[in-house]
Amino acid sequence: MMKRQRCTWAGEDPLMRAYHDTEWGVPQRDPRMLWEMLMLEGFQAGLSWITVLKKREAFRKVFAGFEPRKVALFTGKDIRRLIADPGIIRARAKIEATIRGAQIYCDMQDRDKNFSEFCWAFTGGKTLSGNGRSRLTSSPLSEKISADMKRRGFKFVGPTIVYAWMQAVGIVNEHSSGCFRRAAVSR
Repeated sequence: MMKRQRCTWAGEDPLMRAYHDTEWGVPQRDPRMLWEMLMLEGFQAGLSWITVLKKREAFRKVFAGFEPRKVALFTGKDIRRLIADPGIIRARAKIEATIRGAQIYCDMQDRDKNFSEFCWAFTGGKTLSGNGRSRLTSSPLSEKISADMKRRGFKFVGPTIVYAWMQAVGIVNEHSSGCFRRAAVSR
């Protein structure tokens, strides 16, 4: 039996492989999920994605299912609760950035600015195709999106984090040229 070729970063870990095979790079249009993934990418800053992935369900539990309206109402008491929770990455700045990100998301929504439409407007609603060979960590587009998000008040949205997020949510298809998922995601 022929072994499936995957992007090398998927490695041998079953959780990473499942994430790669079913989610990573698939165009995501749900605004709440786009926001959740952006927040999780922010938690990854300085860490490996597998660390975040292993804690993902705990993140969802403590951040009210990443429902922005609920997270936007978190208080100092919630911040202290989250900092004390060993199930998540307990970085105060990242926790505060998530709460602020929820507030910004809600403000955009209240102003009739759909987060999904905002995210996809940078590419005209289309998935961009990477060449499948480079190991880019940012791009002129991720720099542009990063600057716009920072202007709105988002934190932990530098060009590298934004590019990783763009890959994860399918705004750019960066599956390697030999990866079995590349063609499926392109469709």
